[in-house]
Amino acid sequence: MTFSLSGYADDLLVSVTTETAKEAFAKAVEWHVVHKLTDVSISDGNKSYSIDGFALAMALQEIANTVETGVELGLKAEGK
Repeated sequence: MTFSLSGYADDLLVSVTTETAKEAFAKAVEWHVVHKLTDVSISDGNKSYSIDGFALAMALQEIANTVETGVELGLKAEGK
């Protein structure tokens, strides 16, 4: 899955595409903190996120994946 980033350096729109969520998040934080870009957003093609919104979405996805894996392991341990 690819992710599109965009942000503004003064009045100039800057954008890039990354291959992973991890790369997208790292680049977005770099742009905002190091290069002082404003209105930095990350899009997965369906929804656009602010940096903090994207971090929350990825954390919730990680939690869901962990719970799902735990349930699957529990079912295997019970022999189902």
